[in-house]
Amino acid sequence: MNIHEYQAKEVLAKFGVPVPAGFAALTVDEAVEAAGKLPGPLYVVKAQIHAGGRGKGKFKELAPEAKGGVRLARTLDEVRAHATDMLGNTLVTIQTGEAGKQVNRLYVTDGVDIEKEFYLALLVDRATGRVAFVVSTEGGMDIETVAHDTPERIHTFDVDPATGFQPHHGRAVAKALGLTGDLAKQAQNVASKLYDAFIGTDAAQIEINPLAITGDNKLMVLDAKVGFDSNSLYRHKDLVQLRDETEEDPAEIEASKYDLAYIKLDGNIGCMVNGAGLAMATMDIIKLNGEFPANFLDVGGGANKEKVTAAFKIILSDPAVKGILVNIFGGIMRCDIIAEGIVAAAKEVSLSVPLVVRLEGTNVQQGKDILANSGLPIVPANDLGDAAKKIVAEVRSAA
Repeated sequence: MNIHEYQAKEVLAKFGVPVPAGFAALTVDEAVEAAGKLPGPLYVVKAQIHAGGRGKGKFKELAPEAKGGVRLARTLDEVRAHATDMLGNTLVTIQTGEAGKQVNRLYVTDGVDIEKEFYLALLVDRATGRVAFVVSTEGGMDIETVAHDTPERIHTFDVDPATGFQPHHGRAVAKALGLTGDLAKQAQNVASKLYDAFIGTDAAQIEINPLAITGDNKLMVLDAKVGFDSNSLYRHKDLVQLRDETEEDPAEIEASKYDLAYIKLDGNIGCMVNGAGLAMATMDIIKLNGEFPANFLDVGGGANKEKVTAAFKIILSDPAVKGILVNIFGGIMRCDIIAEGIVAAAKEVSLSVPLVVRLEGTNVQQGKDILANSGLPIVPANDLGDAAKKIVAEVRSAA
């Protein structure tokens, strides 16, 4: 689960991380009021969407030369003008794609004199199973370019969970940033607090870009992107309240209600599979046969009629879907139970696109018999390769 920048800074501040003063706003008047609470004379008006690259982004509804989603203001009138430009309009960034995201919230913060910008992130290193620090002296809007062109400027190290964050980790951060003296001590403190926040919230990612040296020689977190491990949210009811469903795909929201793992893609063949690895293989083989998957959908190991029906409805809510491939390996699940769910779901949703089903595993023959005797135009497949060829052929013949 991702949250907005202003929410991320509120969470980090609770752990002692230094952030500038700021207030969220849902309307133009609220943005002006927020600026009035700040000392000034410089304000920063920031569009709040779940995507990076806002500073270089462009609004669809504004002239191409218009400023992006992060703007400086020196008067309350300028704050009002920037807020009017942003709210309700669509911001397109390198991370949103051409569709962009509508800006429904703003964040007005105190302006800061920036002497130097750094990059600092914490994430889970899947290879080691540890929290890793990613540090660079090249902070700012072009960090992706730095990673691509000069990867040697990015330093990484991980923290042993048995010991937790230690002083030498803080010194490693300060050294990677080239800081000495009091600034080195501040860097060690910030790194320690960020680690506490990462562990304390079961975060999946904390990205600080930039971490800046201000004009008064202080380290300050000027932008923060934070995401949490959704599997741990039952332990953090307060964090769940920060979820902004307007930033998420409606189909993904609906899928989460049934504990379905669903991600919309750009293809035309809907997929319903049990198991993430099998789902990935299914998508790959569809592409190998010349078409593209419309989604990733893992119904999990405990699928029942309700889950299968919900999965069908979610897949068919995408108008781009021209056919569905069901690929089930019945280990814990029984193929006959899955087959009954498929038949019931197909009847309930009045299935109008080709459906190819591959079943394998426990009670597979009973499952195949249920599908064959359903009276529905369900195309059986012997294996995954056969299933992919058949759904591609069905979709192309129906085009």
